Amino acid sequence: MSDELQPFRISVSDEDIQDLNDRLRRARLPERETVADDSQGVRRENLESALAVWRDQHDWRRLESEINAYAQYMSTVDGLQFHTLHATSPRADARPLLITHGWPGSIAEFLDVIPKLIDPPSDQPAFHVVMPSLPGYGFTEKPTSNGWSIDRIADAWPQIMDQLGYDRFLVQGGDWGAMVSTLLAVRHPSRVSMLHTTVPWALKPDDARDEDLTPREKDWLAYLAEFRRSGGGYAAVMSTRPQTFGYGLVDSPIGQLAWILEAYLGHGDRKDGQPLVPMMRMIDNAAFYWFTATGASSARLYWESLGKMDMTTPVGVPYGVSVFPKELQKLPRSWVEARYTDLRHWNVLDAGGHFAMLEVPNVFVSELRSAFSKAPD
Repeated sequence: MSDELQPFRISVSDEDIQDLNDRLRRARLPERETVADDSQGVRRENLESALAVWRDQHDWRRLESEINAYAQYMSTVDGLQFHTLHATSPRADARPLLITHGWPGSIAEFLDVIPKLIDPPSDQPAFHVVMPSLPGYGFTEKPTSNGWSIDRIADAWPQIMDQLGYDRFLVQGGDWGAMVSTLLAVRHPSRVSMLHTTVPWALKPDDARDEDLTPREKDWLAYLAEFRRSGGGYAAVMSTRPQTFGYGLVDSPIGQLAWILEAYLGHGDRKDGQPLVPMMRMIDNAAFYWFTATGASSARLYWESLGKMDMTTPVGVPYGVSVFPKELQKLPRSWVEARYTDLRHWNVLDAGGHFAMLEVPNVFVSELRSAFSKAPD
């Protein structure tokens, strides 16, 4: 392990926690929406319920302890200080697994799956889990100049793995993490044993015919089109005015909470009408963004990268994808195979959405185990 790695532990001051509590008690909410659904955004009754949990029940020190149970490091790559969680397995046969989160994600989203990945039953594969926080997310430094696009992030990850002493490794990601992971496989294929994502990033092949799609694939594309029409406003805002928008999130915990609830309530799966993501985990993530003041800096990744992504370069490393029913972007298998040319794992699941690691953690872990069992080395 490199001397460049500086041990790190999260420790938010009592004063900052008290300031948050004061702000939550003084929360000022707008009037109720004028519709009976969520077509205008997060409904006031849902925000009020989440606010009550954050104000009256949430314990930041509990979350802090959960994260601090694992080794963490700060290190400099390409002039930026990165925060990396490194959860090692006690198993001698464990393989390194680099996981990249997305938005509104963080390393906190994976706390329910890390123990299962690093210390599984003896008949299941084990992993050393490495999770860097993206630039401007969590405790990673906020860039002070332009240029931290997903391409540059993909080039930074092998350097972090070098610092930890890993040559070849497995790679996993969802949301922005899926794109960073895909670019990592494209730009540094010799480092990647196998890639797994919950979102494939590919375009319709030139020779693809709509009449060849299955009914389910047609439904997937219709679902994506409707999301882009009615649910993509958050991306438009963050990709064009992250600074203006960020003032409200960094100054108001209610603004930060509402913006994250918008994603959790709208992009996930439900059972009996209730989100599969536990409310306390939603609050955990809102608090993680609040205490790191990353409302603007995290949004800036959209300004840097949205609409500028490489969607066409073939991906030749072994690849697996888990298709969760409420994931936003589900693509026809033929489209995926046209770009990811060594597809080894394809599985369509019965439950879960954009936040599968929180919604169906056991299924998420099972998918990683199954997919990576097909890695060549």
